[in-house]
Amino acid sequence: MNLNQHDKKKRGREDAFTLVEVVTAMGVIGLLVLAVFGAITSGVGTMRMARENLRATQVLLEKTEALRLYNWEQLNTNFMPTTFVVPYDVTTTNTTSGILYYGRVTIEPADTGESYNDQMRRVTVRLDWRTGQIARTREMTTYVARSGLQNYVWDPK
Repeated sequence: MNLNQHDKKKRGREDAFTLVEVVTAMGVIGLLVLAVFGAITSGVGTMRMARENLRATQVLLEKTEALRLYNWEQLNTNFMPTTFVVPYDVTTTNTTSGILYYGRVTIEPADTGESYNDQMRRVTVRLDWRTGQIARTREMTTYVARSGLQNYVWDPK
C-alpha cells in the first residue's frame, strides 16, 4: 500500500460520523419534531376554543335580541322558553352529536333600588357546554324596561 492510499483511508475514517454523534443528532431532531407537534396541537386547541366562544357569544346575542320581539305581558308570563339546546353547527338541527350548548333564560325583577323597580326586569341568558372534559360557561345579562329604556335614562331638561 502506498502512502497516498493510506492517507485516503485515514481521511475517510475521520470524515465519518461516530455512533454517538448520530444518536445525538437523532435525539435533537426528535425533540424538534415533538416541539413542532406540540405547537400545532396547541394552536388547533386554541382555535377550537375560540370558535366555541364565538358561537356561544352568537347564541347569547341571538337570545337577548329576541327579547325585542316580546311585549311586557309576554315577558312577565314566561312566554319565552326558559331552557333550550343549540348545536355548534348552525346548518344542522341535530342535537344528538357534536358540541351542544345548553341554555337557560332567567327573567326576574330588577333590583335597582329605584322607584321604577317594578317597571324593569333583569334577564340573564346562560350557556353551558363541554370542550372535551372541560365544563365551560358564558352568561349575558340585560335589563328590559316596560316603557323603553329611553324614558329612564334620557332627561330632556
